[in-house]
Amino acid sequence: MLDLTQSENLLQTFVKVRASLKPDEIIFMWSGNIYSVIPGERNRLLFSIDGYNVGRCMEIEGGYQHLMREVTFYKDPAAGTILERWQNPFTQQEVEVVHVWNDPVNQQYLLDGPYGKFKLPIAQLGQDRLCASMDIMLAYPSPLPRSLYPQYSQNDLYQGAELFQFFFSQQDAENPDLFSIPCDISWTRLGPWLPWMEMADRPGSLLYQCSGYKLTAGYQELPVQVRTYVEQRDPKYMHAPDEFTRPNETSWTYFKKHLAHK
Repeated sequence: MLDLTQSENLLQTFVKVRASLKPDEIIFMWSGNIYSVIPGERNRLLFSIDGYNVGRCMEIEGGYQHLMREVTFYKDPAAGTILERWQNPFTQQEVEVVHVWNDPVNQQYLLDGPYGKFKLPIAQLGQDRLCASMDIMLAYPSPLPRSLYPQYSQNDLYQGAELFQFFFSQQDAENPDLFSIPCDISWTRLGPWLPWMEMADRPGSLLYQCSGYKLTAGYQELPVQVRTYVEQRDPKYMHAPDEFTRPNETSWTYFKKHLAHK
């Protein structure tokens, strides 16, 4: 039995789960819903979403670099179509929808990192199912300071939470012949209003609830609507980056650039 309390085993298993021990392109897709959370009001379904992350892991001294880019598209929850404009039900204003085009979103997984040995909570679910959890609490200076972006930014501090769960087979994890193994995911996010919603002066936040999985057939397994949208607007998102670069892109930094080019 593989001892996942050992950092070396855990790191190698996580790379098999999250990507591949070989530098192959791996795609995770997710779908779900976004709800408004406003004090004193009933939560409201605002959007459905489809998104994916395409990446490859490269072995380096002491660990791995994960080279990635990702997209997420906001959809009409009733029609299922990707939105270009949105009638904001809170402000009664129509706004331009700015989708997620994050390039890059690179990561490093190190055996001995700045916070110590590589570690990750692993839960046993029945006979053969394991769940790895990543609870990421975010708090950093907003790329959109209130003084400069009062229409778009709720706070000078970006504050949010990204909660990931990765579900996989213990037998797969222990199989030395497998370099990449099937994985299902759960993703929950709590964050501020998106800048393009133009709700900076209103209390409240957004709650995301999504599920997804590692695609076995790669890019062609994505929904036709998603592939068509990417290929017509920015085909580079069909593939993972070739080099590890910084800084990473976020929805906030991308929106800032988008605003500057309007």
